[in-house]
Amino acid sequence: MFNNRNPVDSLVQPVGLWVIPMSAVTKVWIDEGCITCDACENIVPEVFQVEDETCVIVDGVNPSEWGDDIIEAAEGCPVDVIMYEVAGADEEPAEESPAEVIEEAVAVAEEVSTASAGAGVLAELMSGDRDVHIFFGSQSGNAESLSAKWAKKASDYGLVGHVHDMDGFDIATMSGMKRVLIACSTWGEGDMPDNAEALYAAAKGAGKILSNTHFSVCALGDSSYEFFCESGKEWDQVMEEMGASRIHERVDCDVDYDAPSEAWMSIAMSKIACVDDSGTFQEDLLEAMISHASGDSSAAVAGDVASVAEPEIQVTATIFRYDSMTGETGADAWACSLPGHYSVLQLLRTLKSTQDGSLTFRDGANNDPTTGVCVNGRLVLPGMVRLSDIARDKGNGAQIRIEPLAAFDVIRDLAVDLSSYDKLRMSTKPWFVGGEREGSYASGVVMGTMDPVVATELHSSTNFESHYILHASSDAVPHNQSYIGPALVNHLWNRSCDPRISDKSRTAIIESLSDVNGVKAETDMASIRRQGTMGLAVSKSILQAKKAALAHDGYNGRHGKHVWWYTWSIKSSGKVNETTLYRTVLGPMGLASNALSGVSARMIFGFTRTGRPMINELLALVAPPAGIGKMPKQFNSKVENHHEVVSIFNEMDGRF
Repeated sequence: MFNNRNPVDSLVQPVGLWVIPMSAVTKVWIDEGCITCDACENIVPEVFQVEDETCVIVDGVNPSEWGDDIIEAAEGCPVDVIMYEVAGADEEPAEESPAEVIEEAVAVAEEVSTASAGAGVLAELMSGDRDVHIFFGSQSGNAESLSAKWAKKASDYGLVGHVHDMDGFDIATMSGMKRVLIACSTWGEGDMPDNAEALYAAAKGAGKILSNTHFSVCALGDSSYEFFCESGKEWDQVMEEMGASRIHERVDCDVDYDAPSEAWMSIAMSKIACVDDSGTFQEDLLEAMISHASGDSSAAVAGDVASVAEPEIQVTATIFRYDSMTGETGADAWACSLPGHYSVLQLLRTLKSTQDGSLTFRDGANNDPTTGVCVNGRLVLPGMVRLSDIARDKGNGAQIRIEPLAAFDVIRDLAVDLSSYDKLRMSTKPWFVGGEREGSYASGVVMGTMDPVVATELHSSTNFESHYILHASSDAVPHNQSYIGPALVNHLWNRSCDPRISDKSRTAIIESLSDVNGVKAETDMASIRRQGTMGLAVSKSILQAKKAALAHDGYNGRHGKHVWWYTWSIKSSGKVNETTLYRTVLGPMGLASNALSGVSARMIFGFTRTGRPMINELLALVAPPAGIGKMPKQFNSKVENHHEVVSIFNEMDGRF
């Protein structure tokens, strides 16, 4: 944040001769090794805030305003971790002659004046409310991850980013927000993501409650579907209907959304950052804001911020408990008041130290892959998720429910036994067996070569924060302990695609994937796809691995025959839908034989996870059970609109 003083005045002041006072601190940060002793906070609490593990700089502080106090706190720090910079000199100016001081002061003043040309203009804009609220509607996690990234970028624009899950959000609360950005994906054939349905329904009947709100929408979708980015378009329209002003045009992103979403964010964030405290868009400041966000002036005026301190939030934490000695299970709930920037791991540590010392969970570094838990239905590393980003308020206050990963046996409370995954990993023979290949001389030795694009793809496809979380993301793993799981399927498939591997080892991997406990045991990739970018990449690998396993077996066995008959029905009609698969696989006799097993009943009465309404289409009223419950729609659509089926179709085309 900037104050209202001219930034040059805080660096150079007329006192007889022009001198640079030691109080002209332009930059302050906390180095490693803080022992959280409270000394700095006692001296100048307006700048320093001590937390459990370290000290942070209060968000938005202007170092030059507290120069003398910062220096006093740095000198009083017992471990010397408070670092600061003084304008115009690395050493005390007392060692220089008056002429040198004058010359250097003028040079610094000119430099800061040039670098901060836009900052003085922005000073008034930067005062008051600087919150930007980012809402995400997400089914697979893409919109959520983008929102988190934008919130971190907000500080470059003098904004404080707040990320909101649409699930459980009160639409009336939005009326007091001046700046709103929305990232929303489209699910299936134009449907809202599950977490966005209720809020969108409320928004349609809310009336004009956003007369002082500026907004922009980033829509995510897949152009192979008919209703491309439909949900984002609907949010763009309903925001306008509620009286909000569109500050930047909506962007519709295809599956490769990184570049267009980044371009949209840089302009939309620049514009929305020019909305002042009264809710007025100051368009004439846009160029200065873009310059400021690019870093031209922020270092000279604002100083470095070590961490963002958020206000306290009231949250009820419900935590799964299991006592291995008595075999009792249940849940304990605590009402907490903690800073919003605290991580879920810090919450657990606080409860253990202040409430119940027997609370058990895997502790470690923030990115420790073994610490994974389930928080409000999301599989996360607790050290990497803030309370403000995950707490849900559905009318009864903010709620957080923390449970252990479902794929593993619980040892006690949230701590699970990870040895089952490690044993499966050993059984898949994870070592690499290379084959003969061409090489090149480098530093007197022969080294194998690889195309950089291939090397990058191989590395990124297995670069995940936690393979244990990925293993637990499959719905099949908890019910089939012999299934090697998506993490190992992805690892094996990645290894088989490595051009350096031997032919014998590649064949052995495909045979392993074709085994009954290999990739064929994966039932539904929807739960995996929800794990953000990681889930999308892995679900793609699993699809490719399953196709390779079926081809290796010549499409024999139960899985292969389903695909074989399905493909024949597609080739005969030229069209495809889910009903084709359902009827082809079961047939008249199959429908009758499965009446008692519950397959037909589950589809008709809606006992699946797709979230569809009980009546899908008007045909259900004419020819039941078509379109009732979770039965697939009866109307055919072209094959090219279903890219996952096309891959199987193309594979079969060369065989039949």
